Amino acid sequence: MAAPSAPRPPRPRKEPQPLVIPRSAAEEQRLRLERLMRNPEKTVPIPEKLNEWAPRPPPEFVRDVMGSSAGAGSGEFHVYRHLRRREYQRQDFMDAMAEKQRLDEEFQKKLERNKMIAEEQTAKRRRKRCMLWINAIILCLHLSAEKSGCGN
Repeated sequence: MAAPSAPRPPRPRKEPQPLVIPRSAAEEQRLRLERLMRNPEKTVPIPEKLNEWAPRPPPEFVRDVMGSSAGAGSGEFHVYRHLRRREYQRQDFMDAMAEKQRLDEEFQKKLERNKMIAEEQTAKRRRKRCMLWINAIILCLHLSAEKSGCGN
């Protein structure tokens, strides 16, 4: 058996915090920042990006089900309807992914085009600066040659 230990000292009491109800989004954000800054050493949990929803893959084997026409039993219609809904959902998802990919490609092209334009402007300004320096050096050489009397 463990020996009886000395009683623990009582826990320090937390100061009761006044209840503050944020009246706007900015005030709510300010309160959250104040709460974070009370203990700057504490790590902040950053949630990871959630996976995008994707439909289930189509079944590899579909039972021989009658369509929605007459002659099919009531159960077959529900099976047909669910299969049809899933297929439409899958096609809509594929269309949305294709549209997203197209928009991403357009955005990348736009970024590349903007980068090229910025690079061209930078090169133009660089050439201009170099020409200013070269002209200044030529002017200094010309003036120094005139002072020394070598230009005659």
